[in-house]
Amino acid sequence: MHNIRGNKQAQATGHEPPGEDSPQSGEPQREEQPLASDPTTPGREPEDSPKPGPKSSLTISFVQKAKRQNNTFPFFSEGITWNRTAQEKVAALEQQVLMLTKELKSQKELVKILHKALEAAQQEKRASSAYLAAAEDKDRLELVRHKVRQIAELGRQVEALEQERESLAHTASLREQEVQELQQHVQLLMDKNHAKQQVICKLSEKVTQDFTHPPDQSPLPPDAADRDFLSQQEKIEHLKDDMEAYRTQNRFLNSEIHQVTKIWRKVAEKEKALLTKCAYLQARNCQVESKYLAGLRRLQEALGDETSECSELLRQLVQEALQWEAGEASSDSIELSPISKYDEYGFLTVPDYEVEDLKLLAKIQALEVRSHHLLGLEAVDRPLRERWAALGELVPSAELKQLLRAGVPREHRPRVWRWLVHLRVQHLHTPGCYQELLSRGRAREHPAARQIELDLNRTFPNNKHFTCPTSSFPDKLRRVLLAFSWQNPTIGYCQGLNRLAAIALLVLEEEESAFWCLVAIVETIMPTDYYSNTLTASQVDQRVLQDLLSEKLPRLMAHLGQHHVDLSLITFNWFLVVFADSLISNILLRVWDAFLYEGTKVVFRYALAVFKYNEKEILRLHNGLEIYQYLRFFTKTISNSRKLMTIAFNDMNPFRMKQLQQLRMVHRERLEAELRELEQLKAEYMERRTSQRRAMSEGCASEDEVEGEA
Repeated sequence: MHNIRGNKQAQATGHEPPGEDSPQSGEPQREEQPLASDPTTPGREPEDSPKPGPKSSLTISFVQKAKRQNNTFPFFSEGITWNRTAQEKVAALEQQVLMLTKELKSQKELVKILHKALEAAQQEKRASSAYLAAAEDKDRLELVRHKVRQIAELGRQVEALEQERESLAHTASLREQEVQELQQHVQLLMDKNHAKQQVICKLSEKVTQDFTHPPDQSPLPPDAADRDFLSQQEKIEHLKDDMEAYRTQNRFLNSEIHQVTKIWRKVAEKEKALLTKCAYLQARNCQVESKYLAGLRRLQEALGDETSECSELLRQLVQEALQWEAGEASSDSIELSPISKYDEYGFLTVPDYEVEDLKLLAKIQALEVRSHHLLGLEAVDRPLRERWAALGELVPSAELKQLLRAGVPREHRPRVWRWLVHLRVQHLHTPGCYQELLSRGRAREHPAARQIELDLNRTFPNNKHFTCPTSSFPDKLRRVLLAFSWQNPTIGYCQGLNRLAAIALLVLEEEESAFWCLVAIVETIMPTDYYSNTLTASQVDQRVLQDLLSEKLPRLMAHLGQHHVDLSLITFNWFLVVFADSLISNILLRVWDAFLYEGTKVVFRYALAVFKYNEKEILRLHNGLEIYQYLRFFTKTISNSRKLMTIAFNDMNPFRMKQLQQLRMVHRERLEAELRELEQLKAEYMERRTSQRRAMSEGCASEDEVEGEA
């Protein structure tokens, strides 16, 4: 406070008007001298006077401040009497107002400092009073500890502020370096500009000198000068002609380019129209061929096993239809039959069935699938691909749900599935878990390893990736299944898991991604006990499906009930492997797209849609054996994926998850009661068998005794 008052006084004395006597300006200094021996100043104490307390020092400072205020401007009483001009008086008054404003600001700062000092003193006084008022040493020790904690906290704050100050200082130094570099760059630019200006000035001076004082040249003869002028003028004319010719040529070339561009656009549009027409014609060709094959099949069914010339001719036509390829029949480069042997995931488009009838049905279905694909290529598939390409970061939303139901394009499917799997298993995923499980499997053999090895050769026999001897997919599948058997010991391995893992491998291709996809399906999507030894949850879902079929398709269920058809023999495998063995890959993977996001409700929707899709065909059959034979392969007759999707997600509505959970709960209770009853019957039977064996053994012993007595 002493320093602040001294600085303010120095400012006041530095701005006094000229002509003021030195004694008047020195009077405040003489009054300020007692403050120089302020007892609060360290290292300086008065020798004769006792050391005053804080309150006395504050009082003295207030008195000195009041004296200083009274003596700060002594020209109030004397300066007005001087003979000055009006301008000097105005200047003096303005300076006086400025000084008063500065003095008022300094007084406000002083008051703030005094307030802070007073608050600190009061806080210290309260702390001291609390310390003295403490009844026991324990309370005083607690107060001291509290103060120590406050000091430590303040120390930490000071350290933090110091670090912040150092960081700010470092930042300021970096900024200063940048400023210096920029200043140097600016200086270089200024030097360069200055040099250029000097060069320009020199050149300007030289040009001016050349105009004012042309150099001495020998005068040319008039004829030579005229000839030179004419030649230059002729050259200029030639250059103008050339320039005009180039302009004309440029305009001509621009018009040619414009015409070529228009022709190219027309050709591109015509090519697009021709491609669309070609796709339509190929689709129509596929439809005609499928109808031809279907007609041959119906004729074959009508003739039966009759041996005649017609049946022999019909058999020959069927064989030719199965072996015929449009590429061999056509001489041009356009293939009318675009069906390849394998699809994009390695499945046979026409499976090599032993039964000729099934082979014919497979060929018909392949043609119909290709026909629907070609017809929907422009109208549906291309806009869908554009929507997926425009979709940025994947986040759960209603739009994403609709896109997944419509199907994911092949180029986006691996990325989308990885995101869906991560969404399911992010609470289970740990880095290095898969490699650790593999190392555990190499250390010792799992009990399920033998069953896994047996099922590897049965996995998708119609897929080239799992039947080719040089393919790496069987080894990948073996490692994925062994790792899962160590991951989930309660399940270990269950038949059907090999096909789930195989589908994941075909799409994701990476072992670890396929492993976590299998974990997501078994442990997060499917209900508990779905793949256990008892398959309890799987049996419950079959009963739930029966109820839903009775609700959504009552006519079909009445027809099946009339012929005593048990649908669980057909549908149990659908739910266990999520249609992996039933639907063609084009439809199967669309089911999985929605299944990985929405869960098991999608499986119920598609199961109902499959029956709805073939309801008319099933109702035409009036024999239980024929119905079973048709249900064995009827999923392979589904070729229109968009129609099936519309039935599943539109025609089967309303389909609430709450209803599904309630049905599961009811049927689970009934099934568990039936299982308990069955266990009780087993126990009673075993008791009867034990008692009967005991009675038989006693009877045999008595006969032995009779024989011994005899």
